[in-house]
Amino acid sequence: MPIQTIRLFGDPVLRSKAEPVVDFDRELRTLVKDLQDTMMDAPGAGLAAPQIGVGLRVFTYYVDGLLGHLINPDLDLSVEEQEGGEGCLSLPDLVFETKRSLRVVAKGFDQHGEPVEIEGTELLARCIQHETDHLDGILFIDRLDRETRKLALKAIREAEWAGGAPPQVKVSPHATFGRAV
Repeated sequence: MPIQTIRLFGDPVLRSKAEPVVDFDRELRTLVKDLQDTMMDAPGAGLAAPQIGVGLRVFTYYVDGLLGHLINPDLDLSVEEQEGGEGCLSLPDLVFETKRSLRVVAKGFDQHGEPVEIEGTELLARCIQHETDHLDGILFIDRLDRETRKLALKAIREAEWAGGAPPQVKVSPHATFGRAV
């Protein structure tokens, strides 16, 4: 499957709420494969469909040797929290201490429309929360405290990939999914 272009900070698709998946068809399976291939090539621990320009509630993950995906996730988060370094493929080379729930139970569907439940702690919990945030138009820097967020925005402005140029735009082969952004 083709490796897709990962959208960078500043691309409006990253701030748009993704639509629920309603068709569990061949195009959806192609999207999941493209997400997995792109994530593994990057490499990353997770990748959400909006990060490749597709406005659907789908993400993939690769944590501790576990490769998977989740569609239309619904999360149940623990009250207990963790703090740790977090980065994002849409904000290359930037890592900031980010507070997240320590545990998560995520319910959703696989690419065939079968119900799935994923329980995770620590890194898997962080990844599932991070990728679900992408589906809601939220970036991890939005979760930072005020001072750290200021530092993150300064780092973004100074990043070579930001460079004042508009974000790369590539037409998705999954154009039938969701609305054009």
